[in-house]
Amino acid sequence: MTIKVLIADDQAMVRSGLRLILEDQPDITVVGEAADGAEAVALARRLRPDVCLVDIRMPRLDGIEVTRALAGPGVADPLRVVVVTTFDLDEYVHGALRGGAVGFILKDAGPVLLVEAVRAANAGDALVSPSVTLRLLRHLAAAAAPAARRPARPLSERETEVVRAIARGRTNQEIAAELFISLSTVKSHLAGIQAKLGVRNRVEIAAWAWENRLTDAL
Repeated sequence: MTIKVLIADDQAMVRSGLRLILEDQPDITVVGEAADGAEAVALARRLRPDVCLVDIRMPRLDGIEVTRALAGPGVADPLRVVVVTTFDLDEYVHGALRGGAVGFILKDAGPVLLVEAVRAANAGDALVSPSVTLRLLRHLAAAAAPAARRPARPLSERETEVVRAIARGRTNQEIAAELFISLSTVKSHLAGIQAKLGVRNRVEIAAWAWENRLTDAL
């Protein structure tokens, strides 16, 4: 099945470069391009792509506003948004993740990570790369408020292990292998964790883990 992608970036050269990388893959096709945030929201709602690749800084609406409009808590049928940014914009990325983004990558991350992020988002997963996400989340955790959010119900010991693994950037398959449990059990734990934490995806789970210092021993 072909993954349909929308690219939103205010620089034509960046859009062209991303299109070339993505369409070099047999399972990915770019169905639209947007040069600003308002156009991105309109195109995404009309085309309903599988994944929206959104720049963080754009005219009219920035990446955070686009993310909230397409994937925010109040959106009935949210789209999957991957934010593209640079590390020094970490506060904006944090806002985008809270707004519903399922992942983010750096603009200089390279074609392999870009493709991985798109495929992960399409699969309902999120790219939590140790080389990118953990560095950013560690930075965010250092600035987090001392009284971080607590779960509605305490996490079990196994759920805590799964949270730690997610914060390390592990995939579901890797978590299953590390904890000697089935893939379906991992998915079941994820559903329980999301319900207890009040979050919607594994990126938010990872952010919660860093905020609550569950990764101090990593």
